[in-house]
Amino acid sequence: MSASERIPAQPDVTADEVLARGELTVHGQITDASNTVLYATAELDGRSVACVYKPVAGERPLWDFPEGTLAQREVAAYEVSRALGFGVVPPTVLREGPFGTGMCQLWVGDGPDAEAEGEGGPGTEGVGEPGGPGSFLALIDAREPEPGWKAVGFAEVGAGRTALLVHTDDERLRRVATLDAVINNADRKGGRLLPLADGRLYGIDHGVTFHTENKLRTLLWGWAGEPLPEGIREALRALGGQLADEGPLYARLRALITEEECEALRSRTAALVATGRFPAPGGKWPAIPWPLV
Repeated sequence: MSASERIPAQPDVTADEVLARGELTVHGQITDASNTVLYATAELDGRSVACVYKPVAGERPLWDFPEGTLAQREVAAYEVSRALGFGVVPPTVLREGPFGTGMCQLWVGDGPDAEAEGEGGPGTEGVGEPGGPGSFLALIDAREPEPGWKAVGFAEVGAGRTALLVHTDDERLRRVATLDAVINNADRKGGRLLPLADGRLYGIDHGVTFHTENKLRTLLWGWAGEPLPEGIREALRALGGQLADEGPLYARLRALITEEECEALRSRTAALVATGRFPAPGGKWPAIPWPLV
C-alpha cells in the first residue's frame, strides 16, 4: 500500500495539510543521498503519513545555485506540477521540523521502513538499472529503438563500446518531460522517476530547478523537436495565465524563488506554447546527466 493510500478518504483532510501542520517525527536517514534526506512521519488528528524531510541546514552548497534554496525549489516544482494538472510531483510543503526549516514531501511507493534503514530510498524504488525490469529506460545494442521506444543518444558503456540510450514513448513520461522543460530541471536521472503499481508515475528531487540560465539536463530527450500534444499545450496555456503578476500561483512562487526566476519561468512557458514543440538540447550545457540512474 502506498503512503498516499494511508490518508483516510475524507474531503476535509489533504496530504498537504497533514504534511504542513502535522507533528513531524524523524525515524531515519537515507544514507545514499548527496544532501541530508530523512525518513519521517507527519501526524495530524490521529492521521499519519510517511514522508521525506530535507532540512535546509543539510543542503550541500552548489556553485551555480544560491545556498540554502533547494528546499524552496522542490516546493515550487510541486506548485507548478499541480498548476499544470499533471500530478507528477508528490505533495510537497515548506515547514519547520526537528532540524529547522525544510522541504517535506509525501513518500510514494511501498516499503519506506526498509528503505529508510539504508536498503534504498526515494529515487531507486520501482526503477532498475537502465534496461532492468520495470524501467522506463534502457541501453540497447542497436542503431534504432524498437516500436514504443524513443532514442535519446549513444552512450559509452566501457571497453570502447557504445549503446543506444532509449526511453519508452509513454504519455506519463511526456508530462514529466514537459514539467522539466518548464522548471528548467538540471538533473532528471532515471532513478528520480517513481512508477507505482496502480499506474501513476512521479518525479522527485527537484532541488536544482528554476535557474534563469538554460540548464535543462535530462534523459527524456526522445521527443526533442516533436510537436507537443494538444492537451499539454492547453495545460501550458493555462499555466501561463496563472503566472500573471496578480495571480495566487505567482504569489506562492515568489515566496519560494526570485522575481528573475519567476520571469524566466514565464518566458519558458510562453516559448513552449509559441513553438508548440518539445525543446531540444542547447549545446552550452551537458544535455544528459551522469550517472544515468
